Amino acid sequence: MICYDAIILGTGGVGSAAAWRLARRGARVLGIDRFEGGHNRGSSHGETRIIRQAYFEHADYVPLLLRAYELWAELEAASGVPLLKQVGLLQVGPPDGEVVPGVVRSAKLHELEVEEFSAAEAGRRFPGFQVPRNMAAVFERKAGYLYVERCVLAHLAAAKECGAELLFATSVIGWEADDRGVRVTTDRGVFHADKLVLAGGPWMPGLLGKGERSPRLQVLRKHVYWFENDAAELHQDRGCPTYLFELPHGVFYGFPQIDGLGVKAAEHTGGVAVDDPLQDDRALDPADLARVRQFMADHLPGVSDALTRHSVCYYTMSPDGHFIVDRHPEHERVVYAAGLSGHGFKFTSVLGEALADLALEGRTNLPIEFLSGSRFRGASEAVN
Repeated sequence: MICYDAIILGTGGVGSAAAWRLARRGARVLGIDRFEGGHNRGSSHGETRIIRQAYFEHADYVPLLLRAYELWAELEAASGVPLLKQVGLLQVGPPDGEVVPGVVRSAKLHELEVEEFSAAEAGRRFPGFQVPRNMAAVFERKAGYLYVERCVLAHLAAAKECGAELLFATSVIGWEADDRGVRVTTDRGVFHADKLVLAGGPWMPGLLGKGERSPRLQVLRKHVYWFENDAAELHQDRGCPTYLFELPHGVFYGFPQIDGLGVKAAEHTGGVAVDDPLQDDRALDPADLARVRQFMADHLPGVSDALTRHSVCYYTMSPDGHFIVDRHPEHERVVYAAGLSGHGFKFTSVLGEALADLALEGRTNLPIEFLSGSRFRGASEAVN
C-alpha cells in the first residue's frame, strides 16, 4: 500500500502552493483535483488578481501579505515566468467609509507607503478616471496584480519538480481520518496518507462536512467582464493602475488594459448563492452586467460598453468575510484553508506555507491566529 506524507484535495491557488511547500521540504505529496491544473471552474482563474499591502479589511493581514510578496518573488525566480506586475492601485471611497480610512490605518500601523488624494487631485493624477467630488482616494505604488493561472501552474510545476504527484480528472468520493492516518476514496481508487490538506475552494462545504463544529460557508457566483477600450490613459503602458471604488451602491474593481481584450472590471459586492458549482450554468447575468457597465460609464468614461469576454468564478464566503485557516475541528491530522471570501488569491503563496507548517509541524510561526476557525466555535481552539 502506497502511503503519502500528505494528500492535498484541490490544486488551485492554495492547494498548488501547499503542494510546493510540502514537497520542497521532502514530504511525499499527492495532489488530487477534479479538473486539470489552471482550470477555470473554481476561484483561481481569469488572468489577473489584484495584490496589495495596505489592507483595509484588517491590518492583521499585512504581515501575511509581506511574506506573500517574498514567496511570489521566490516562485517567480524558480519558474522563470513573470507572475506579479506592480502597476499600483488606486482606491476611491467616502472619507468616512471602509476602504480609504482602512487603507490609511493599515499603512500607518505597518509603515507602508501610500499617497492620499482629494477627488480633484486623483482625477489629475489618473485622467482615465472620474472621481466623485465627495470622495477621497489613496494610491499604493507597490500594489498591482498577479497573473493568476500562471501562478497556479508555476506552483504545480515547482511541486512536481520537487517530487509531488498530481492526479487530475479525479473525483473525491470521501475521506476518513483516525489516529493511524487518513484515507481518501476517489473514483480512481483509495489513497492513504499521514496528513490531509483540504484546499477545495467552492467545494470546501462538502469537503469539510456539515458537523456542528464545521464553519458555515456560502458559495457565491461572481461575474467578471472585459470591455473594448478607446482611452489611451487606461492602458497599463500609459501608467494606468488597478482600481477599486467603494460607492453607495456597491464596490467595484478592475484592471488597466494589458492586452487586446480591453479593460477588465467586476463588482466585488453582491453575488448569487450557488448550491453546487458543478451544476451551475455560469450564464451571463444581464442585471449584473448592467451594474458594471453603469460603473464604467460613470467612472471610466473612455471604456466602451462593448463586451469582449465574460467569465464566472466563485467566492466561498465565511460568516465574517475573513479566511479560515486551521486544523479540522474533529481531526488533528487534517488541516484546511477555506472561506477566502473573494479576497484570498494574493495570499495563496503564504497560505500554502502555513498549511505545510501545520501539516508537518503541527504549528506555524506565521501570524494566522486571527484566522482560526475557533472564532465561530466559541472555544479556545486557535492554531498555535
